[in-house]
Amino acid sequence: MIKVSLIGAGNVGFHLHAVLQKTAGVEIVQWYNRTKSSLALHACATNITDNLSELHEADIYLISVSDDHIEKLSTLLKKRKGIVAHTAGSVTINVLKAHENYGVFYPLQTFSKQKTVDFNNIPLCLEANNSHSLKLLQQLAGCLGGPIHSVDSVQRKALHIAAVFVNNFTNHLYSIGASLCQEHNVPFSVLQPLIAETADKIQSLSTLEAQTGPALRKDNTTVENHLSLLTQEAHKKIYSLLTTSIQQHNG
Repeated sequence: MIKVSLIGAGNVGFHLHAVLQKTAGVEIVQWYNRTKSSLALHACATNITDNLSELHEADIYLISVSDDHIEKLSTLLKKRKGIVAHTAGSVTINVLKAHENYGVFYPLQTFSKQKTVDFNNIPLCLEANNSHSLKLLQQLAGCLGGPIHSVDSVQRKALHIAAVFVNNFTNHLYSIGASLCQEHNVPFSVLQPLIAETADKIQSLSTLEAQTGPALRKDNTTVENHLSLLTQEAHKKIYSLLTTSIQQHNG
């Protein structure tokens, strides 16, 4: 049985609690958050606390807090025998070097508390300072069922930047598309089959092969018409920047 202590109740911590509490071979011994009220709904099933000095001993302490607070919070976990690991994509493993055993347990996925995710399909990117720690993190990842990757801090940061492009920036473009639909009184749902096909297409085609549109065709008349229709200057800049980028990237 792998004993896990969760630290943080943000989106990642919330979903890790949801999956780990029903995972065979894993026991959540405690869940910490600086505001205990955020964990009140889970108090019946999980030992909760807002005091780090009250943390019970665990095999793995998973830190799932905002990037800027990981290092400071980890220093408060003094002389723990277990592995101290964070779950961030862009934070180096070295922020945990004050501990004897430390690592990274990074689930590469977008997490929102309102949306259930399947950890069987989530890549888990692992890094550790020694073979003992890596082996135990691999065991925990294996319990969740998703693909496991050994990724160092530089590779993980690159993956995180790539994820920002394909997820966060893409979702922002969805938001712009939704506002344009609203502005011209057409339902955003009309675009959803296109969004689904765009995501599905790159399962069988390279991104270069999958690229279409007026920028690729250098259809300047259409591009100018689109720019004239856009009312927000920021949207015009984004459209122009992406048009140029597509043309340069695709030759």
